[in-house]
Order: sequence, then C-alpha cells, then structure tokens
Amino acid sequence: MNASPIPIIHPNLMEGTMAITKYSVRRPSYRNWADMEDVQNRLSRFFDDTFLPFQGREGSWMPAVTVSETKEALLLTAELPGLVEDDISIELENNVLTIAGEKVETREETDEERKFHVYERGFGAFSRSFTLPRTVDGQNIVATFDNGVLSVRLPKVAEAKGRRIEISK
Repeated sequence: MNASPIPIIHPNLMEGTMAITKYSVRRPSYRNWADMEDVQNRLSRFFDDTFLPFQGREGSWMPAVTVSETKEALLLTAELPGLVEDDISIELENNVLTIAGEKVETREETDEERKFHVYERGFGAFSRSFTLPRTVDGQNIVATFDNGVLSVRLPKVAEAKGRRIEISK
C-alpha cells in the first residue's frame, strides 16, 4: 500500500504561501561567573596535561623570540626576564646562530608559614638556533642586552641591500 503524505496547512496561512520567521541566535546563559571560571579551569588543565606535560618543571622554559627585517639588517629580539648578561651565550657556527642560557629557579620553601599553591614560572636551560640566510654579514653581528631583552642585529651584506639601477640611454 502506497501512502502519500498529507499536506498540513496552518489555518492562518493561505495555500501556497510560506511563513518566514526571523531566526535569532540564542546566547548561552550562565548562572554566574563561577561557571565560566570552572570551564576555563577545565580547559586549562586539559591543555596543560595534554600538550605541555613538563610545564613548570626544569628544562621546559623557552624564551619568546621575534625576528624582523629592515633594508639594512635582520633584528632578533629575545625576552629573557630574570637573566643577566653572564647567563647568556651567543654563538655563530656554519651560518647557524645559537642563543643559549639557563634560568635558575628562585623558589624557596624554607619558611614554614609560606607555601606555594601556584608556581607557573619557567626555569632551566634553553637553547634556540636559527639558520641565517647567506645575505647576513656574520663578521659584523652585534648583540645588546637591556632590561631582560636581548637584541641581536644581523647586518646584511652589501649585495643583499639592493640598489637602484639607472637605465642607460
């Protein structure tokens, strides 16, 4: 037996017309900020445990680095808070620039009345290496260190700077 569907027509609509309803996005409602904090804590724990299993332990610290370029040079800056100039070494070998150092843990729990509940500061040895392009003049690299920021200026060789070529007549 072949049953055909029975069309249902709303009594307020004429046959052959369509009802258009405005769609509105329903925003989730939260009882209070505690719900949001709970979600944030769960996500933080998930990502910390999954992707950063050694965060906060020795050897897990890696400084943030920025590399920018001008017409004259490349500029590498690294954020090294808590370090002094003697804690950092910079080496150039086979066109590979290596920045290395060590940030020593300063936490002391010798005081009986002071206990740490959260300790997110990273520490330990680090090493970052960058392969330099052939356009860098390795003999004239200059590094400065000021307020926890290491700046390494990598000048370009004269051939890499570019020049304007006049058309001969």
